[in-house]
Amino acid sequence: MADGSRQSGPAMRSVVRETYGPADLGKETIFAGGFINFGYWRAIDLAVPLGVPERVRSQEDLYRHVLDSAGPLGDLNVLEVGCGLGMGCALALSEYGPAAVTGMDIHPQQLQRARGAHAGTLRREPGRLRFVRGAAERMPFEDGEFGTVVSVEAAQHFPDLTAFAAETARVLRPGGRVAVASFFTVDDGPGRPGELAGLLDTYANGLDIARPVTALTEAFTAAGLTGARAESIGRHVWPGWDLWLGREWAAGTWPRNFLRAYEQRILDYYLVTADRPARRD
Repeated sequence: MADGSRQSGPAMRSVVRETYGPADLGKETIFAGGFINFGYWRAIDLAVPLGVPERVRSQEDLYRHVLDSAGPLGDLNVLEVGCGLGMGCALALSEYGPAAVTGMDIHPQQLQRARGAHAGTLRREPGRLRFVRGAAERMPFEDGEFGTVVSVEAAQHFPDLTAFAAETARVLRPGGRVAVASFFTVDDGPGRPGELAGLLDTYANGLDIARPVTALTEAFTAAGLTGARAESIGRHVWPGWDLWLGREWAAGTWPRNFLRAYEQRILDYYLVTADRPARRD
């Protein structure tokens, strides 16, 4: 781990502190199984009633899609930025066979919950799983410490994508890859933030930050990563998420506006990947 100067990062925004602390978003019934993401519903039949098993599967499958895109993980050290309750870290460890997984989160209460949820694994395999506090813009790790960096539905909260990209490039080893899944505006139209604030409470209160997906691909490129690419996966996210929300939220209520924003070509869900060039001998 890097020196203590990297332990202090940007201050946690108050809306993030409340949402993932006292409010404990992970306890909401729309997030089942300890995950906190919208889900990747490609393998799930949306024509039949959805239950908790299908919901959990959707959230696991979002992680699987990201981890598959990150490439073979065997013998690599993997970092998840914005790990939340650590369920994705545990899935990566059990299904992908990396050397070790580090979950990093800015919120100490989330890390406390993650350590409690995975106490058995931390006890049995102390060298393969750990949870560390840190900010996406200032990571407390050595240069080149990880072969893979992933982030699942957290980048919409990061205040500074340029700093996140620079830190990702720094902690990746040569030949390493980053894979990020999150939602972004489809373009850089100046009216997009206002449109989203009018549709979705999480944009109105500042929890989610409206930025085009190109802000992240361009930041990765500027940080020295290559092959930065954004793939829209919204067709496998928004319809299933809206159906699941329909169990608890009526049509016309603000959470159902995620699908509306997608259909109006304001917002979409993306998988973004990039690579750190390998060293030349």
